[in-house]
Amino acid sequence: MFDFLPRFDNYGNMETGHVLKALAALSQESRLAVFRLLVQAGKDGRIAGEIAEKLDLANATLSFHLKELTNAGLIEARQNGRYIHYSANYARMNELLGYLTDNCCAGDAAACASAECAPARRSKATYARAARSRIRRHPVTSRSR
Repeated sequence: MFDFLPRFDNYGNMETGHVLKALAALSQESRLAVFRLLVQAGKDGRIAGEIAEKLDLANATLSFHLKELTNAGLIEARQNGRYIHYSANYARMNELLGYLTDNCCAGDAAACASAECAPARRSKATYARAARSRIRRHPVTSRSR
């Protein structure tokens, strides 16, 4: 159905078009939340109903977001009986991160190990404050997010 083979240029790098497609898929709040949930779920992933319940998304809305993430190659779907399990495509995620950090710190691996280049870790309290702030700015009571 979908071609999940990574696209690389002649030098082994992800092609810019595929990077843009992945970044575009992640640039929407609900899709980013779905992707993060699937990354946290591990290789077994989650079924669509669990994702919809956990993120409070309508089934039709979730279906659209899953399609976009699948088309970008960021998630994979597999049939298991009556259910479709969705999981993060860790290889594609790592390719994307590799593309974004390629030649970080002018290619100096020692400099990249410094605190300046290390990803910021947010505490649970910081996540909670950010979530409360989003809710105050965008009070949505509908499940059609």
